[in-house]
Amino acid sequence: MWASFFFLGLLCTHLSPLSARIGASDSGRTQPTERISGSAGDVLEDDPVGRLKVFVYELPSKYNKKILQKDPRCLNHMFAAEIYMHRFLLSTDWFYTPVYTTCDLTPNGLPLPFKSPRMMRSAIQLISSNWPYWNRTEGADHFFLVPHDFGACFHYQEEKAIERGILRLLQRATLVQTFGQRYHVCLKKMQAHLIPEKTPRSIFVYFRGLFYDVGNDPEGGYYARGARAAVWENFKDNPLFDISTEHPSTYYEDMQRAVFCLCPLGWAPWSPRLVEAVIFGCIPVIIADDIVLPFADAIPWEEIGVFVDEKDVPNLDTILTSIPPEVILRKQRLLANPSMKQAMLFPQPAQPGDAFHQVLNGLARKLPHGKSVYLKQGEKILNWTAGPVGDLKPW
Repeated sequence: MWASFFFLGLLCTHLSPLSARIGASDSGRTQPTERISGSAGDVLEDDPVGRLKVFVYELPSKYNKKILQKDPRCLNHMFAAEIYMHRFLLSTDWFYTPVYTTCDLTPNGLPLPFKSPRMMRSAIQLISSNWPYWNRTEGADHFFLVPHDFGACFHYQEEKAIERGILRLLQRATLVQTFGQRYHVCLKKMQAHLIPEKTPRSIFVYFRGLFYDVGNDPEGGYYARGARAAVWENFKDNPLFDISTEHPSTYYEDMQRAVFCLCPLGWAPWSPRLVEAVIFGCIPVIIADDIVLPFADAIPWEEIGVFVDEKDVPNLDTILTSIPPEVILRKQRLLANPSMKQAMLFPQPAQPGDAFHQVLNGLARKLPHGKSVYLKQGEKILNWTAGPVGDLKPW
């Protein structure tokens, strides 16, 4: 049995995928995108909090609180969902193990996932030894937050993540992730500076970020599958494109002045730009062929975004300038809907319709747990000695 996958609240499984096909977007994309079917309202109406019970393991603080005390930057990092979900879920249809596997940051704020497998194995050994719940199902009624680029494969480079595969001990659990990626073995809070709503959107296309990752991809071509390099090579001198590697202090204000915000894949298909674009009303231009987008019940991605195949990046200027003004205005009106922004945020305290509720609605759809998740007496499925040797060292 394989792990269930959870893309910031939208569930997809290897065994019974909930995905449905939809039509192409306004960009002329010929391949349909994928979204999760069903309505959150059909499951739990507006408020799942009072109906869903989650058992939160009381792990020693070395797995969570002490890690956060050591580096408070994790509270504002793009992978901070594991911390905020822990704080939110203190109410038991599910079992949650609060392990902050991404809170190991370099001086530049980049997460180091290399200790994560050992840390996760250690936590699972602890809960399986001290409580009876894990051993009843070997984790089939448990969920874990794994918000790193390639989730529970615990590596930022796709090739190495695929080689590692999902941590064996998590293969019966439900994994709560960020964005997803179709047919992938690993992937089955923002402080805003708002500008007046009527400010003209004077920037046609906006992007800030890397085009090449020389340190990790010195020969080029592997990072972003060449899509970001193609953006730079084709449009660095195009006056319609405001693109750069510099990250100005006016970054969020600039997004609010832009019509289109490029959201190309990097090492993984997703990036924080997708969330930022929705929050700041900038039409996301999604360049990631196999991405699976979250919260489709609340965010109609195919209606608010523009999907561009990676091979079509050299034609990006033609694709965007050919979109009729009335289509652009319709997308901007949809992006102005407050409920759409709310679905992407983890506010403190939680509010109806926010990302916490989206996650809980997705978990509720998997209930009740079938009898097949419970093991017979003496039955074992998971192999505790499988995986890279380095992962087996005590944490």
